[in-house]
Amino acid sequence: MAVEYTIPGMLIRDHMVDAPLDWSKPDGETIRIFAREVCDPARRRESLPLLAFLQGGPGGKSPRPSNGGPPWLAEALKTHRVILIDQRGTGRSSRIESAMMERFADGRAAADYLTLFRADSIVADCEHLRKTVFGGGRWQTLGQSYGGFLTLTYLSKAPEGLSACYVTGGLAGLGATADDVYRRTYPRVTEKNAAYYRRYPGDAERIGRIADYIETNEVRLPDGDRLSVRRFQTIGIDFGMAPGYENIHWLVDEAFSGPNEDRLSDRFLASVMSLTSYDDNPLFAVLQESIYGQAGTPTAWAAERIRAEHPVFAGDRRPLLLTGEMMYPWMFEEIRSLRAFRAGVEALATHERYVPLYAPARLAANEVPVAAVIYHDDMYVDAGLSLETARHVANVQAWVTNEFEHDGVRQSAAVLRRLMTLVREQGGPLAS
Repeated sequence: MAVEYTIPGMLIRDHMVDAPLDWSKPDGETIRIFAREVCDPARRRESLPLLAFLQGGPGGKSPRPSNGGPPWLAEALKTHRVILIDQRGTGRSSRIESAMMERFADGRAAADYLTLFRADSIVADCEHLRKTVFGGGRWQTLGQSYGGFLTLTYLSKAPEGLSACYVTGGLAGLGATADDVYRRTYPRVTEKNAAYYRRYPGDAERIGRIADYIETNEVRLPDGDRLSVRRFQTIGIDFGMAPGYENIHWLVDEAFSGPNEDRLSDRFLASVMSLTSYDDNPLFAVLQESIYGQAGTPTAWAAERIRAEHPVFAGDRRPLLLTGEMMYPWMFEEIRSLRAFRAGVEALATHERYVPLYAPARLAANEVPVAAVIYHDDMYVDAGLSLETARHVANVQAWVTNEFEHDGVRQSAAVLRRLMTLVREQGGPLAS
């Protein structure tokens, strides 16, 4: 039974359903899938079209609505009933945490389990929700970042469930391997660093000083982890978001404390711990490379290998360059919340029996209207790969812009509004 309640401006119903852990074994072990239905309280009795939100990630739970936000949600609620789905392994959907890894005898068993949390299983969960909870009619989807990857899988495996799709910064390269992705993203991260230091030229010296201090002292984070320079560099993952430069600048601005600024401040250490611990979303680190897994091609720690081709990211270079959305093997040794996953991710790095996530022939014949914004300077999802995908998927309208960063849909309701307009002007969503 759904739990219903009202917060300012939103009527909410919480739904929980059981689903197979392995959709190829429907009578086997089950997990729980959670979805939050949101609508305008004044329209609670109306038959509104459904918009299912496909969250970014991997490993990200759906946003928790409050104070009318995020902006895209307020925009969507003018015309739709919105379904916020916690993807399997996140939030309230049988969340995966460190303690769960103790159940596996070895890394291979853990890796086999973790592959059940890829896009094909998430799409099957969405279809299960659509049919069992929401009446079985077609619904629209909004896919942010990794949610766009999920959209392409959805269009490949179950297009009959979709009436229209909106994608924000998430058209994946259909045949791109992890190596392809990182060879394109490292140069862009280098450019983001250069732009950051142009905006805050004094931070080059300050960040170098922080790195020197970390290198010559045993610095412990509040949770006991030792802070290394390479872990400190990973805070650069924020550079691809609209407030990222400012977030990092104000972090390093108060990095030092003491009468002579001769030690790192408690605030700085607590913030770095929060930014780099992955306590809230371990699957983001664990599955990051496997989302690019192609059949017959192990990812083999692609980010680590491709980094070796870019010596400008060395920890002793100055100015020190911060890294982006890359996960490295050492993280599963140095970061407390990831250590339990080490054997599993090592096995994932050699895994090559990946189920294909995209069906090129089916995508080429796609009839579901799709509107996608491609962020020209996106640090995470290469615009070139996205444009190539748009050319190979039928019925896609691509809007290319450098007005927004990767989180544009979170910053302005105008992004979703324009995508919906693009679909509407071409005949609108398919009949449900």
